[in-house]
Amino acid sequence: SALTFDFEVYSKAQNRWLEVSSVSNFEEYQANRLKLRFRDKGDKKTTMVHTLNGSALALPRIVASLLENNQTPEGIRIPKALVPYCGFDMID
Repeated sequence: SALTFDFEVYSKAQNRWLEVSSVSNFEEYQANRLKLRFRDKGDKKTTMVHTLNGSALALPRIVASLLENNQTPEGIRIPKALVPYCGFDMID
């Protein structure tokens, strides 16, 4: 790949960062093998496309990170950004 971004979460239990996903730009490498091109509307020239490769999220690591990093005396506090998707803000 020409460029890769790794997504990581911090594990307090393991005292280290754990990768949960990655996204890579393979530029023309994969497209060349597939002969994958597009035709420009303006000058009608064909050009190789750039391809992206992304992995799904490692759900067990994400759940473990949420549980480990958001503990309070009242329970597990769900981060504000996730509350609209969860429908709740605490796990008692």
